[in-house]
Amino acid sequence: MAPLQDIFEGKIDFIGQRRVDSIARVALAACTIASFVVGYALQSLRVTMGTFALSTLLVVVMVVPPWPMYNRHPVRWRKD
Repeated sequence: MAPLQDIFEGKIDFIGQRRVDSIARVALAACTIASFVVGYALQSLRVTMGTFALSTLLVVVMVVPPWPMYNRHPVRWRKD
């Protein structure tokens, strides 16, 4: 079980967490607006929901895995 936990355990630093939070907020807001505009232009609720689902999936792929760019400032713990 430990090797599986090592694969799925993601470690990112505090600056990376802040970056992920801001990316997620901005990207989800942009996806919502874009989905609404596309759906409204095509007069289709199915297109609206499909566009939103695909863009949300893209945002999840961008922010959920512990990408190396989110761990550029590792925490240095003080030694006693």
